[in-house]
Amino acid sequence: MASNNPASNGSMTRREAMLQLLRLTGAGAGTAAAAVWLSRRSAPPLSTVAANVHRDHTVASDAALPEMVVVQGDDPRALVRRAFADLGGVGRFIAQHDVVVLKPNIAWDRTPEQAANTNPDVVAETVKQCWAAGAKRVIVTDVSCNEAERCFYRSGIAAAARGEGAEVILPDPARFREVNLGGEILQSWKVFEPFLIADKVINLPIAKHHDLTGATLGFKNWYGILGGERNRLHQQIHQSLVDLAAFMLPTLTLIDCYRVLLRNGPTGGNVEDVAVHKTLVAGTDPVALDAYVAKAYWNLDADALPYLKLAEKRGLGRSDFEHVRTRFSQVG
Repeated sequence: MASNNPASNGSMTRREAMLQLLRLTGAGAGTAAAAVWLSRRSAPPLSTVAANVHRDHTVASDAALPEMVVVQGDDPRALVRRAFADLGGVGRFIAQHDVVVLKPNIAWDRTPEQAANTNPDVVAETVKQCWAAGAKRVIVTDVSCNEAERCFYRSGIAAAARGEGAEVILPDPARFREVNLGGEILQSWKVFEPFLIADKVINLPIAKHHDLTGATLGFKNWYGILGGERNRLHQQIHQSLVDLAAFMLPTLTLIDCYRVLLRNGPTGGNVEDVAVHKTLVAGTDPVALDAYVAKAYWNLDADALPYLKLAEKRGLGRSDFEHVRTRFSQVG
């Protein structure tokens, strides 16, 4: 009989077992862990945008379902399908007539092999799943760091998203709105309009190294909703990240760990800095997801990423990921 706890047959703790499973490279790592549970629309008129600011995009918790899933396999699109299935199905997150905004990382003028942007297949399959759930509009967008048109093109994301019928919206200076973010540090700031009209928001970051924070994951990906001088936020980066996450309150987070940029991030450029892990980590607890991936790939504890503890205090999730309900699966 398969054990419900991968640490039950030896001295390995649950936390150590979870980290070992994620650190293993490729689809074979999921074999021993498959199915294991661990305890734990058309755009509105501009005058109505203000009414949509700071809405909660989350869905209700379900104690019968995992809060985090780890899926491994060769096909990125199959990883997305299985992640949604393990989390209760896409219909749990997306309702008919929803306006859904997908927020991948499209910050850099890089190819998919360089792992500086989200895997385009992950984006495409997420778009497809949203349509299957009855979404009214599916928008894919980001506020790039490099020249946006080049980023959207070279990343492969524009073509992949459009191939599944999504609206791909490049950042346009005329479509930023000054809003009160209501944060402890961040107050009035320009936010790209698509994020203000969404019924549901799905965060699609890629796991990669960052020279300032050690790793850039789900929380850091929210910088891509803002205009203006974002580099100013680096002076109080950890509190800024928490303020942004509390403002967005995403429906779901899917961290792309198919290719992981281990060094010289966030821009990358050298494929020798990239490790192929063929993994997707998804769930409804964004704090646990970031904590898990940061520890597994960069050995960063929550104390090394102060935003995790700050986010926990704000009620955004828990940093002790080993106590979050988790399922491991393999596809293919």
